[in-house]
Amino acid sequence: MAGRVFRGGLKGARGTAVAVAALTVLTASQAPGAAPARASAPAQQASGGHGPSVSGDSPYRTELPPLRARKGEARRARVSGGALPETVFAAYRNAEAELARTTPGCRLRWQLAAAIGQVESGHARGGRVTADGTTVTPILGPRLDGAGFALIRDSDGGAYDQDTVYDRAVGPMQFIPSTWARWGADGNGDGRADPDNVFDAALAAGRYLCAGGRDLSDPADLDRAILGYNHSRAYLRTVLAWYAYFLSGHRVVPDRPATPSGRPEPSRPAATP
Repeated sequence: MAGRVFRGGLKGARGTAVAVAALTVLTASQAPGAAPARASAPAQQASGGHGPSVSGDSPYRTELPPLRARKGEARRARVSGGALPETVFAAYRNAEAELARTTPGCRLRWQLAAAIGQVESGHARGGRVTADGTTVTPILGPRLDGAGFALIRDSDGGAYDQDTVYDRAVGPMQFIPSTWARWGADGNGDGRADPDNVFDAALAAGRYLCAGGRDLSDPADLDRAILGYNHSRAYLRTVLAWYAYFLSGHRVVPDRPATPSGRPEPSRPAATP
């Protein structure tokens, strides 16, 4: 089934300011000679942040969104990334709707949840989820054992991350167990908060991003929220680039066929030279 293409406008001067800033990041990141964002960039503590980040500063997907073809130009060849699987897209929209009801002053847009979902797991590995939004196989980050990553010892007895020695980021939005214990949510109404469920994880991410009275139409609050997810300026630039991309339009595609392998999937593909 062909994907559906949508174009979205922005409402309000503050929303426009945020989008302009994000688009500036996107343009600069794809200029000739620009260096790509790297997951290994030195971490910088988020302003006012306390304790570990949402993801434990786990590795993330560093690819940037494709440039959109201008009017009158031939469209670029098909590229990976940028498409939103149907169920995952529904989860992002659900998070926006729920936060608009419970925390209207936050002004969370689903495009921000989508940007983080893209960077953290490629939208649950291209929509490899069941009908209720649960990942077909667990998506796990590396062990946070201090060897190239943060040192975070086990906090959940392995209940979420299958590791009883160190914590690992879990699920499509890559929560470490200790942050899930605080921000976990039930987004699909089944009575349980599951970090492997994209509806639950997207709503939990929205709750965190809106915490502390943040107004995400304010660029400063937006930056603080994203840096609280991963204490890295490179991460901030990458998320803002995808945020700008989704604000300017999006494409919805069918979920990826569910073919469980029985083994956990890494949160991001192996690095390539």
